[in-house]
Amino acid sequence: MVTVEELVEIESIKKLRHLYSHFFDGQFPDKMAELFTADAVCEFGPDYGGDWVGKEQIHANFDKWSEMEGPQWGVMHSVTNPWITLIDSETAHGRWYLHDLRTTEGIENPLILYGIYDDIYKKVDGEWYIHRTRIDFLWPKRDVGEPRVF
Repeated sequence: MVTVEELVEIESIKKLRHLYSHFFDGQFPDKMAELFTADAVCEFGPDYGGDWVGKEQIHANFDKWSEMEGPQWGVMHSVTNPWITLIDSETAHGRWYLHDLRTTEGIENPLILYGIYDDIYKKVDGEWYIHRTRIDFLWPKRDVGEPRVF
């Protein structure tokens, strides 16, 4: 049975992933960087710059990628089907479906990719942050890792 306190923690983690999508799509790299632990790692594979290690590199790379995506909200990260497991009071694991779409005019096929975010979250000073995130790419190019298991 899940307690009310656990549900509050899970909702906080959901908000974190939703803010990630809003800040990326709205091109707010400063706010994006605030969602990560200082020693976070983004595992995005060779097509997306490999591993981004540490908050500074994560900020710099999100800044670079947002410039390449076109206008604000020219890309939309739609995340669905959250599966969040609280490991202990300061660690959680989450998986989310990712639907990545272009929203600019004149695009015949708006679909960019399908994937799954596989995340580790850490609670620092009472707040949840992304500690590790990986995208398992499903389409158009398949590159899937093993789900993290705790």
